[in-house]
Amino acid sequence: MDTLTLLQHYWWFIISLLGALLVFLMFVQGGQALLYNIGRTEEERNMLVNSLGRKWEFTFTTLVTFGGAFFASFPLFYSTSFGGAFYVWMAILFCFVLQAVAYEYRRKPANVFGERTFNAFLLINGILGPLLIGTAVGTFFTGAEFTVDRLNLANQGGAAVISQWATPWHGLEAVAEWRNVLLGVAVVLLAMTLACQYFMNNIDDEVIFRRAQNRLRTFGPLFVVCFVVWLLALVLADGMAVDAAGTISVEPYKYLHNLLEMPYVTAVLLIGVVSALWSIWLGWRGSRHAVWFGGAGTVLTVLSLLLLAGWNNTAYYPSLTDMQSSLTIYNSSSSLFTLKTMAWVSLFVPFVAAYIWYAWRAMNRRPITREEIRGDDHQY
Repeated sequence: MDTLTLLQHYWWFIISLLGALLVFLMFVQGGQALLYNIGRTEEERNMLVNSLGRKWEFTFTTLVTFGGAFFASFPLFYSTSFGGAFYVWMAILFCFVLQAVAYEYRRKPANVFGERTFNAFLLINGILGPLLIGTAVGTFFTGAEFTVDRLNLANQGGAAVISQWATPWHGLEAVAEWRNVLLGVAVVLLAMTLACQYFMNNIDDEVIFRRAQNRLRTFGPLFVVCFVVWLLALVLADGMAVDAAGTISVEPYKYLHNLLEMPYVTAVLLIGVVSALWSIWLGWRGSRHAVWFGGAGTVLTVLSLLLLAGWNNTAYYPSLTDMQSSLTIYNSSSSLFTLKTMAWVSLFVPFVAAYIWYAWRAMNRRPITREEIRGDDHQY
């Protein structure tokens, strides 16, 4: 494997890891979706929002980092998807802007819109955020309607646009594929399951603990059913493979073949699934430590699925309009110089991760209580 190919695989791993961390951190969105379900009084809702308010910036920052890393390492995907399916990405951006505004102004003095308005913003972000992201990620496996023609760069008579979207829906057509929607629903259910585990760990209140435990007993099994159906559909589906000459062709059971040909990825997937199932069982029994197994299981599972999408000579963004326009880590990456430079920068990632872990532990040192909410401390 030459240096460029090695770096292309390395950066797909980094992108996959960031995506996996993002999915775990969307427990914040899951908690927002349960704002009125678990919080029955204004005081209880304030406890939930303040618990989530300590972590929402991690999710937002990870989302931005994920997008920035994708742009720098695989710019052709960025220009194709973000430039073509812009209705979906603008909807995602709008949802997260609403979240930021809600946490900033929800409890500000002289709030002219009222607390309920910003609670509604949190609900919108809590449901639509994971749903839209999960549906968009589903197109990594099911494909999208676009074409890529590098000869357009030499076109002097018009705009030099490499990628073009083939439908006027600009990404909204993804909802017509049931597997995309099913993955979106699974991500929403996972986010709510993780949120229940997080509340059980982070809030010192018996009433909220019992409600979160009861909701976990509902959303956890529903997530498992949706995920298993989606995973079975994935391993039985056709995929697109690329050969040494760069020619793309349909390969039956491509993702099943990837599992068999990359046993290390399969092992990560199995460990992640078992850890996630164990976390649901722990939460069912009332353990406050379920979220740590749920978080680890989520990261490992999503990481392995994204690796299945891009490694082993797989088209990670299939084109349903022109098969040869499908994107792979080979035809969509940055130059060798850019990937090398970014690789050196990525060496700082462990230090950033250590800081995040330190900040997380510091913020979780004191659980949320009713007494704290009734005090004069900073509140969201």
